[in-house]
Amino acid sequence: MKRTLKMMSVAGCLTLAAPFATADTFVTMVSGPAGGSWYPLGAKIMQVMDAQLDGVSTKLEPGGGVGNIKDVSQGNAQIGWSYGHTAYNGYIGRGKFDKPFKNVSFFATLYPGIVQIAVPRTSSIKSISDFDGKNISPGKAGWTGTAFAETVLAAYGLSFDKIKKSGGVVHHVDYSSSVALMKDGHIDVFLGVTSMPQASFIDLNFKPGIRFIGIDPDKMTGIIKNNPGVIATKIPTSAYKGMTADVPTLATATVMVVNKDLPADLVYKMCKVFWKEHATFASVKKVWNKVKKEDALAAAAIPVHPGAERCYKEMGVKKM
Repeated sequence: MKRTLKMMSVAGCLTLAAPFATADTFVTMVSGPAGGSWYPLGAKIMQVMDAQLDGVSTKLEPGGGVGNIKDVSQGNAQIGWSYGHTAYNGYIGRGKFDKPFKNVSFFATLYPGIVQIAVPRTSSIKSISDFDGKNISPGKAGWTGTAFAETVLAAYGLSFDKIKKSGGVVHHVDYSSSVALMKDGHIDVFLGVTSMPQASFIDLNFKPGIRFIGIDPDKMTGIIKNNPGVIATKIPTSAYKGMTADVPTLATATVMVVNKDLPADLVYKMCKVFWKEHATFASVKKVWNKVKKEDALAAAAIPVHPGAERCYKEMGVKKM
């Protein structure tokens, strides 16, 4: 009989039961913020791993794309969510990373994370260049969306410091808090890098009603050139009710990474379970239907973990 610490979900949080049970291996996942897609999907993935892998006990923690790379590399977690370009930047030590974080390996490519920038529908803001001096909510420090917000702002000659010096406020809060702030009229702009459509934007579109701000094509060109793995895309009119035109924006691939020192046999088994239970994860969030096994190595800009590599070789999945 399997003897591990079982996972239970209570009010959205994961707690451990059976305190006298034992486990050979403890696997912690760092995911995303409450209100995003990563956290509930991460919860289900860890519950499935816990149930199906003998001798393994799991735990889920919230996190963000930049911080997750650091945590996994430093061994604070064993598996984490991020973005393809963020994993690459962390591995080589650039951008938001003051040094290389080499102890990470690639596990899987998931679905695209779309840059979505919303203002109240009645706002006078028409362009990102109008953000100077405004109250904005780009995400918590350490989140990929926050770092990406800075990249987008820089293309328009703006920065968090410049916005604040012009009388604006930069709120580093999670998605749920951002929604509350906009509903109460305390922020002018909410930016997220997440699945589409996404619950926070759906909520705000209902009340007070929002309008999406696009990224100009000439600005996109420079951002894409300097950030491998970022692509041009759009928020189509079908994404949210009331949209009258497609909105040009950017996207990056959501990925999972693992600590490179995890045993190859364990990662191999994790990979097998991960893909076998695809339908289970899709039942949590429809965006999982965009996750394709054949694309599993599409965003692998860092070395693939040997255990995952063996798994994909058996599945016939090749790096593009």
